[in-house]
Amino acid sequence: MTTSTARARREGRAMALKATQAALAAEHAAVYGYGVVGGRIGDDRLQEARDGYAAHRARRDALARTVRDLGGTPEGAAPAYALPFAVPDAAAAVRLAAELENRVAAVYADLVRAADGALRREAAGALREAAVRAVRWRGSGVAFPGLTERATTPGPTLGVPSASASAGEL
Repeated sequence: MTTSTARARREGRAMALKATQAALAAEHAAVYGYGVVGGRIGDDRLQEARDGYAAHRARRDALARTVRDLGGTPEGAAPAYALPFAVPDAAAAVRLAAELENRVAAVYADLVRAADGALRREAAGALREAAVRAVRWRGSGVAFPGLTERATTPGPTLGVPSASASAGEL
């Protein structure tokens, strides 16, 4: 293996690790956010909230293992997260669930770009799952989940759509 090839592999692994850590942070935030959703959602959608919560917990745990496999130490969850808006009722809880899924999809889009092989396939699957949940919550879809939302979302100050975002923000 040449020096440049080894360097390229190290850089690729570092990019994948950074994107995986960002996805892990987004999953921590989604788990927290779904706790809020579950506390405010109506009975008619409570099971959907529980399913989303369970899916994000499973993804979070898998990402923690992936971070370790990539040679990193998984970032822990923040003790609390700032919500992007008040969630006083079921309608706001539905909006929050859709927003959480949009933000998770954006981070997985980054991971798809940064990874290859099995990790890229896993990230693409997670992106697809988040996009499907977002459509269910929102009632409509977007052409490019994880990408188009960025044009309308102010950015990391409200959420965790990139590796540069703070873990304490939703």
